[in-house]
Amino acid sequence: MHKGLFITIEGPDGSGKSTQIHFIKRFLEEKGYKVVLTREPGGTVIGEKIRELVLDKNHKEMANVTEALLYAASRAQHVAQRIIPAIEEGSIVLCDRFVDSSIVYQGKGRGLGVENIRDINDFATMGLKPDLTILLDIDPEIGIERAKSAKEADRLEQEKIDFHRIVYDGYKELVQMYPERIKVVDANQSIEEVSKGIEYILNKILLREE
Repeated sequence: MHKGLFITIEGPDGSGKSTQIHFIKRFLEEKGYKVVLTREPGGTVIGEKIRELVLDKNHKEMANVTEALLYAASRAQHVAQRIIPAIEEGSIVLCDRFVDSSIVYQGKGRGLGVENIRDINDFATMGLKPDLTILLDIDPEIGIERAKSAKEADRLEQEKIDFHRIVYDGYKELVQMYPERIKVVDANQSIEEVSKGIEYILNKILLREE
């Protein structure tokens, strides 16, 4: 049996990840792939409990280091229980957020340092890296308005716009650092245009089609 693939979807809040990750799942399944769809924080029973804790808007007293470690703890369970087994079974794992999110939100946004966040997450994930990351690029002001209009804002979405600008700049830096892995799609476009951009990336990189 062939080893599967690990694809992550990243982007600022309100970039449309939830919509597009379901498009990717349908697209790949139509090509005959077995796809496992998951998210972070979460993906397991333990991870979902941590998600409730870390995103609860009532936990304003949460220390930044606590936040970073909770994300890493959820990720450790996720990788061990769900992601690695699915990859080893030959599935394509599609994950809404992964270590890149921790690097930009906690490493950059919270000021904890990129190296510190990378180190704790390398330990948590046993060094697992995505084969491909699709980054949905959207202006942070637009993204936050979208996120708040779609649902009640969680604890991180309620942060001031300066925080979200730092996160956005952090993503831009990651693109420069990992251009082979991270592919950018303009998420300011319509849903259909964003999907076309993602389809182009998948055909060219994953399916090796022109």
